[in-house]
Amino acid sequence: QVSQLMMVAMYPKKGEDHAKEIESLVKNEKIGGLIVFQGTSEQVRSSLTRFQSASEIPLLTSIDGEWGPGMRLSDAPSFSKAMALGAIKEDSIIYRMGEEIARELKALGIYVNFAPVVDVNNNPLNPVIGIRSFGDNPQIVAKKAGMYMNGMQDNGVMAVLKHFPGHGDTDSD
Repeated sequence: QVSQLMMVAMYPKKGEDHAKEIESLVKNEKIGGLIVFQGTSEQVRSSLTRFQSASEIPLLTSIDGEWGPGMRLSDAPSFSKAMALGAIKEDSIIYRMGEEIARELKALGIYVNFAPVVDVNNNPLNPVIGIRSFGDNPQIVAKKAGMYMNGMQDNGVMAVLKHFPGHGDTDSD
């Protein structure tokens, strides 16, 4: 049961040796989840199908896709980054973006997205958050992140708000 708590990084572009290693972890160690990094949409789809088939229990499949699957996959769509979304007036656009990202991820076999960023961009020396934040106003950040989160979750993909506490106020990663 402890191994079911483990989520292992999966790099479909690394080829068959890597895939065999992941498949062994799924079958023999009975890990509970995978997080997708680097590859193409077809590599991800076929790999996740393979690993789900090898698992005795459904795997929790995820991606760190703040601006959609294109953040990690070479041929997948990318959407606007949070800073640009923070500047728009019509927040329903952000909800619709969340809906579309959910649709794209589910087509790949991914049901958890480590997004959106809810850090408040309040430190100009921060080398990490910048364009990944919806802005420097906590209420606006919360409202816009909520629209993105609800768009995904209302369409079957779990959102993971990050990077609490306060990564937006750091001056190092």
